[in-house]
Amino acid sequence: MRRKTELLAPAGSFEILKAVIHAGADAVYAAGNRFGARAYATNFTTEEMLAAIDYVHLRGKKLYLTVNTLLKEQEIRELYDYLCPFYEAGVDAVIVQDMGVLHFIRKQFPELPIHASTQMTVTGAYGAKLLLQNGCRRIVTARELSLDEISHIYQTTGAEIESFVHGALCYSYSGQCLMSSMIGGRSGNRGRCAQPCRLPYEHCEMPGKSMSRQQRENYPLSLKDLCAISMIPQLIESGIHSFKIEGRMKQVEYAAGVTSIYRKYLDLYEDNPGQHYHVSDEDYRRLSDLGNRCGFTDGYYKKHNGRDMVTFDRPSHEKNKEHLQFTIPKNDAGEDKEKIKGILRLYINNPASLVLKYKGIQAEVTGDMVQTARKQPLSRQTVLEKMEKTGNTPFQFGQLELELEENSFLPVGALNELRRAGIGRLTELVLQKYRRQMPHNQTAAQNWQTAARDVLSGNQPKQDITVQGRQSCKGLAETSLPLSVLTDTLEQFEVSLKQPEAARIYLESSALKREHLGSKLEKLTVEAHEAGKTCYLALPHIFRMETAKWYETYWQQISGTGTDGYLVRNLEELSFLQEMGVPGSMIQGDYHLYISSREAIWGWRMLSLQQYTLPVEWNARELRDLGTGGEMIIYGYQPLMLSAQCLQKNTKGCRQRESISYLKDRYGKFFPVKNHCEGCYNIIYNISPLALFHQFQEIQRIQPGSVRLSFTIEDGKEMEEVFRYYRQAVAGTLDKNSYLREFTNGHFKRGVE
Repeated sequence: MRRKTELLAPAGSFEILKAVIHAGADAVYAAGNRFGARAYATNFTTEEMLAAIDYVHLRGKKLYLTVNTLLKEQEIRELYDYLCPFYEAGVDAVIVQDMGVLHFIRKQFPELPIHASTQMTVTGAYGAKLLLQNGCRRIVTARELSLDEISHIYQTTGAEIESFVHGALCYSYSGQCLMSSMIGGRSGNRGRCAQPCRLPYEHCEMPGKSMSRQQRENYPLSLKDLCAISMIPQLIESGIHSFKIEGRMKQVEYAAGVTSIYRKYLDLYEDNPGQHYHVSDEDYRRLSDLGNRCGFTDGYYKKHNGRDMVTFDRPSHEKNKEHLQFTIPKNDAGEDKEKIKGILRLYINNPASLVLKYKGIQAEVTGDMVQTARKQPLSRQTVLEKMEKTGNTPFQFGQLELELEENSFLPVGALNELRRAGIGRLTELVLQKYRRQMPHNQTAAQNWQTAARDVLSGNQPKQDITVQGRQSCKGLAETSLPLSVLTDTLEQFEVSLKQPEAARIYLESSALKREHLGSKLEKLTVEAHEAGKTCYLALPHIFRMETAKWYETYWQQISGTGTDGYLVRNLEELSFLQEMGVPGSMIQGDYHLYISSREAIWGWRMLSLQQYTLPVEWNARELRDLGTGGEMIIYGYQPLMLSAQCLQKNTKGCRQRESISYLKDRYGKFFPVKNHCEGCYNIIYNISPLALFHQFQEIQRIQPGSVRLSFTIEDGKEMEEVFRYYRQAVAGTLDKNSYLREFTNGHFKRGVE
């Protein structure tokens, strides 16, 4: 029997929720007044959310609660009280991004299904498998995946997969964007994205060298809206279980209108899978009228990237209200109601009796005593007319049997009350199967909390990032922190070898051609060891199916190089290394694996990630709240966006050659951009490097396990200057007047909302 595909619609308000359910959604996703990834949407109060949960359940639908932001230490302490009423009411699942939230929910709300948000950036079977093994019921895939990649995830893991089919696309891989955060202090990871991708930019070969007016691309980061309605058969066959429509910030007409059209074609295909599938021009026009951004794109399902996915000319979202054909019902009377069966018994000198049946549930109520008629007895027509007036309830009679004794009488008000009581009782019984009770196993909860305190109170072992302890840090003060260095080029690696302070060197895998990775990595590892340092291979920022296959093929060669460990940026790499048998002591998590709270530290430990990097969006106080440990980045051009799109290809054509270009904003600032050809992705860096040398005393109070200098576009001379500032900071002799000309404090002082 063919599995039925779920149509999942956005609900930014109770009005929209009702409309999309009426339009044919099988489920909705919505946020309460906390922790949702659309902080500026209307969202639901607690009372509205509880009513919404009951509303969808009475109609055989589902509601998924979004808790898909990063939670700070104080916030995660508030999560229990926030979720408790929704858990008890029977919310069908929560959508999460934060590993701390995932871990917290697993322990505190064991019966609550968890969906891994698209912001977890699951790009392959390795990441999906890891999340499934650790409590996730469903995987919401990254929007950049192809049909083949989704099919591979499904065939390999059997995961319940949810993928976007309509609405806005992010230029950056979901969860891999800091641009809004770094430019304006509004974090996309906190539901407050300011959409800097919709602003004008100019792509330049070098800073200060603008293109001609004819060559300029005004909005090279603004993607068209996704519309995959023509691909419904292929999407289903690839293994997608749930079709997700984007739009919790959109109006009711948009959400309901788009839902109704996808409902039409989803039913059309699933009811007649063997027939030719075709979407009419009229329905394409209706979707366009409801809202588009310079037209539509079918996204990444059949292509890796391309300029035809970009708006370029203007980023505005356009609609044509004159042609909207979806009418929003003013109340529930016009909706398709749930059919119920009723048996009404009216016998003289017996209480009126009503039995209602719905999907295996039976409700029985009795009313007033049936009397002998003195004047006009009840007629069958009168009784049926009164009983069938179900009003704004979600039910209507599909069948109503009436057992009416001759010459019976009952006041009309009594009939109405009997009907209301019956439907009320049926409603209670329907909702009862969704209700949950909070677990009362206090011993288990207390044991878990005690274990968490032991790990997170500072008793966890600090990571030792050197081969010979602190021998490589001779000459530094005893209070200095172990130093790691991230290098993007071989020149940077060689310069780092000469620095006595550097204890660990990370080498980006992109610094070496894949065909030479094994042999050259072995040589460089020997050089590092001879210099008294450890050498870690920094795995790619993006680890999709083809990249994973390459590493699988050549893993024996790579693992035999003697390298001391690996820097990982995503769930795929963490899971891959674990399956390859790499011990946790050799795996360093980068900041992309967000450590937003102590709960997150514990959650990642449950996934065997022992070494982690502190978050780059938290301020000094929030970093102190995390406790001791972790590696802290104190210098470097920070990646703002990781994108499957290629600026070089989209503006000038693909050269199949890695290079650094620049993106000029409306203020004349230049963002470095590096294209990674082997994995086919771009990294857009901040205009100025993060530099926290003048904050070194405050950093020591945070007590990280180590600190890191990250190099990207710097040459050897610039690196030597940065190392000099580091030495001065450690020695307390930094002259702030002869510091870097341009730098940023990042979020060290301001943080994010």
